[in-house]
Amino acid sequence: MAQPGNKPVFAPWNDPSKKPLIQFKNVTKKFGEFVAIDNLTLDIYAKEFFALLGPSGCGKTTLMRMLAGFENPTSGTILLDGQDIAKVPPNKRAVNMMFQSYALFPHLSVANNIAFGLKRSPMPKQEIPARVEEMLRLVRLEQFANRKPHQISGGQRQRVALARSLAKAPKLLLLDEPLGALDAKLREDTQFELMDIQEKTGTTFVIVTHDQEEAMTVASRIAVMDHGQIIQVDTPDKIYEYPNSVYVADFIGDVNLVKGRIGASDGEKYSINWAEGQPAIKAAGPAGIAPDTECHFAIRPEKVAIAMEKPTDKPNALQGRILDIAYLGNVSTYHVELDNGIIMKAQMANNRRISRRDLTWDDHVWVSFTETAGLVLVK
Repeated sequence: MAQPGNKPVFAPWNDPSKKPLIQFKNVTKKFGEFVAIDNLTLDIYAKEFFALLGPSGCGKTTLMRMLAGFENPTSGTILLDGQDIAKVPPNKRAVNMMFQSYALFPHLSVANNIAFGLKRSPMPKQEIPARVEEMLRLVRLEQFANRKPHQISGGQRQRVALARSLAKAPKLLLLDEPLGALDAKLREDTQFELMDIQEKTGTTFVIVTHDQEEAMTVASRIAVMDHGQIIQVDTPDKIYEYPNSVYVADFIGDVNLVKGRIGASDGEKYSINWAEGQPAIKAAGPAGIAPDTECHFAIRPEKVAIAMEKPTDKPNALQGRILDIAYLGNVSTYHVELDNGIIMKAQMANNRRISRRDLTWDDHVWVSFTETAGLVLVK
């Protein structure tokens, strides 16, 4: 039970007594000889904001289309609330889908766009205006009810499409790259609006995106996909801090990857031999990695310190020269060429004016990090 004043932790996937809303059981989908989804098993829980993340062609949209009923699995089972939905037509499923294009009717007003699906549902006609009003309030568009789609902004059209999708109170809402058409600032604002609306309605959202930052912002959990398979499913912080493979580490955020071999070990601490003439990297990793195993050391740039003098308090310190500097406003990323030619990125907060910065191009510097700042990855 949550302590008074603490927000309760939403993590039904950690509770064995909770039954998933959606279950993919050994699902395979083929198009001819091409395997789009390869023997995939996945559970998604009620009230989750779940993200399917991966590059183009990884299978995420195929998964969504199978949930919507536009495709059927070649083999395996998909359950929604315990029911096999393979033979349930799209219009009979408690599922709605919001497309990237929004697909609004240009000749209908905002209110009538929202009402369109309700007028074809069993809802009594006299209840429809109140439901439309409720949806307009939810997306804060009451004053735009009588406007046509071309008379409102892209962000407002996105909210109309969302209101229309939620009007029939589906158990599950599928969002296919819903923010792709918005500019960066509006997309950021809309992400938080989506999260707020999802929390207010309690609807389960499944979003397909190739935008890592978007998935990290909105999702309760993320499934990172590649070639029709799920490589890792976890909360955004775990995916970022504890990727289970080089693929996930490299796909999510920025990372330094150093290839090497396991040297000496002590429980879950390892020495990684990575370059002749360079000191071994001391790092943490899963227990039981055998000596001489090929591995990668992964460390995020913000966990790498950079200084003119060699630090005395860090077990890992490597010398190099600043090759490039990326100024990103709040932070600067330094590209440091180590003595053996490998480039390592270090990030520093810009809490001083750029004109007062101590480090610049071609400076000889030290990059350093603790034993637990990075991870040893063996796959």
